[in-house]
Amino acid sequence: MSSLETIQVFQSLNSSPHTRLEQSASLGDGVVAALWSNRHDAQDYHAPSHHTLSCYIAGGFETYRRDQPGRKGAPDKLCVLPAGHQSSWVINGDIRLAHLYISPEQLALNCVTLLDREPREMMLQENTFIDDPAQAERFHRLIGMNWTEPGERLQTSSLAHELLDHMTLNQVGLRDGLRLKGGLAPHLRRQLMEFIELNLAEPLSLGQLAGICALSEYHFARMFRESFGLPPHQYLLARRMNRARELLRRTRKAFGEIALECGFASASHFSNRFRQVMGATAGEYRLAFET
Repeated sequence: MSSLETIQVFQSLNSSPHTRLEQSASLGDGVVAALWSNRHDAQDYHAPSHHTLSCYIAGGFETYRRDQPGRKGAPDKLCVLPAGHQSSWVINGDIRLAHLYISPEQLALNCVTLLDREPREMMLQENTFIDDPAQAERFHRLIGMNWTEPGERLQTSSLAHELLDHMTLNQVGLRDGLRLKGGLAPHLRRQLMEFIELNLAEPLSLGQLAGICALSEYHFARMFRESFGLPPHQYLLARRMNRARELLRRTRKAFGEIALECGFASASHFSNRFRQVMGATAGEYRLAFET
């Protein structure tokens, strides 16, 4: 998600005269956070293109979905709203709630890395008013940070990934009645993942990856996206960024050395890409994790 204008749930809330946006920030990796206050409102969400994970921070005792009028919200209740869902809400009284907006591409990557499954096999399960103390505690830590401070925002990014990983492991399930067509065979997908992880420092080409599967570049790119939920270059960049973050947290290696280990031509190229993805410099990221 490159802009708040593309996040329909955010825009729906932001356009209401009853709602106040306390803060929002892009946390990198296709994740955006927002903190809202609302009072005596009604909201309708029509097939948003992103996933939403929400937590009631305060109030919400008389908030309910129109199709579930007997179930009411409360502090620390969580809701999982997948992309493409439909829901209508009535907010009676006051409520304060935190949202994470998650791109389908990031959830697809999580399905690959955490579940070792093709994203098209998986589906985020819609759920309302979940009791999950660990997730609620993460949300409370998240909103206690200053999202405009680069160092703290990077820590919020780590918390956001914890929230997303927990959601992926607990709310993602197999699609009912799915009959897979096209895409890469599971053994080819595993072979590609292993090859990419072992060669993140190398200047990998589309033809090189396609050759592993004995496919043309055109057919490989299409089938890769069907299997992984994102194009090869985005998957490769995400894996390189993950490796870079790990090296920044756990080692004192120079940025130039990290750049080469993660497949970037120079420290400046690495620094520019890191800032684009994470919203802060590699130095700020490392500093945030120093004790």
